[in-house]
Amino acid sequence: MPDLFGINHLTLSTTDLDRLVAYYTELLGAALAFERAATLSDPRIAVIDVGGDDHLMIVETATAPTTDLDSRCNAGWGLRVGTYAQLCEVRDHILGAGWPVGQIETLPTQWTMTARDPDGRPVDVRAHRPRTALPSRTTD
Repeated sequence: MPDLFGINHLTLSTTDLDRLVAYYTELLGAALAFERAATLSDPRIAVIDVGGDDHLMIVETATAPTTDLDSRCNAGWGLRVGTYAQLCEVRDHILGAGWPVGQIETLPTQWTMTARDPDGRPVDVRAHRPRTALPSRTTD
């Protein structure tokens, strides 16, 4: 049996493809890999490169997506940045753009915060913790 390499893509639905693509590319720094116009049989889509070989496929639909947290009160999926400092920078950038984002929390192996995209859908953004001393930071 061959080894798995990770997740290839995660699909998000939205009623406004342009707005959601802008959120992930302009605000969070992902890159638009490609976009396909709607056809008679297929919806309009965009594929966003979020680093490594990981992608978000965004599909434009007539139905609004679910915006609930999962049963553990988390987004159920997330993006990763490299360091705690970068996580703080992303949080400040999201707040500065007027979008909602929670406090940074310390978990046993990572730091995490939950943001809400333009559709109100939660997305966790996390940074793995080194096994050394933890920084202290007060966030608003």
